[in-house]
Amino acid sequence: IICDAAWFVNCCLYIFPQTYYNDSETKPERMTQMQFKTYPLPGGGGLDVYLRTPAPAMPNALRRPLVLVVPGGGYNHVSPREGDPVALQFAAAGYHTAVLTYSVGEGAQNYQPLRQLNEALALLRQNAGEWHILPDKIAVCGFSAGGHLAASTAILWDAEPVRQALGICGKEALPDAVVLGYPVITSGEFRHDGSICNLCGDDAALRGTMSLENQVSDGLPPFYIWHTVEDASVPVQNSMLLATALAAHKVCLLYTSDAADDLTRV
Repeated sequence: IICDAAWFVNCCLYIFPQTYYNDSETKPERMTQMQFKTYPLPGGGGLDVYLRTPAPAMPNALRRPLVLVVPGGGYNHVSPREGDPVALQFAAAGYHTAVLTYSVGEGAQNYQPLRQLNEALALLRQNAGEWHILPDKIAVCGFSAGGHLAASTAILWDAEPVRQALGICGKEALPDAVVLGYPVITSGEFRHDGSICNLCGDDAALRGTMSLENQVSDGLPPFYIWHTVEDASVPVQNSMLLATALAAHKVCLLYTSDAADDLTRV
């Protein structure tokens, strides 16, 4: 799945050329060194950044795209298995990567996780020159509740309640591509109760805003979504609802599941 997602991000961001190496140079015998940076975010969140060090022998990759990984955990915790292990796979594929830690439990309300993800995207773009990041080639990759958060920053970036709450006035929080694994999407019939309760409490209006299949609009970045039909935690209908809404708005989309009779590409 990570290989498929990396291929999708490559296609969406039009990135890596066929050849990294300068033909006049000898290919390096070992992998380029990696830098690690960590930054606190307001409200107790954090951002860990893994940067591939530029190498003169690879002149076509002095600047690289970045994949920001958003782990799941039902907005109750941040799952470690969906953080660094995923980020390092993208790093091995040639990307800069980062992992978001965000507020959970009672701290997840009042848009706090979305604020932290927006802060993280802004931080990455502000430092793009120094960190050799291509600022218009930043993808988010989220799982489960982290998939809801990753999708939210793409879908809700111009929603009026969110703009008022977060003070967003432009596209600084809009990712360039979105990768979602078994994402929480809806607050309706097929909701993941724990995620929606932790994020919205009993606020009916907020639950409506956070039911993302109803918030899709034209002009969103491309999406890659995958989900297993047998998922006993987050019903596959979450991904199906989002894929249907994206297709209706002609958003570039690749959606897969593990059933032969339930495979859609748009």
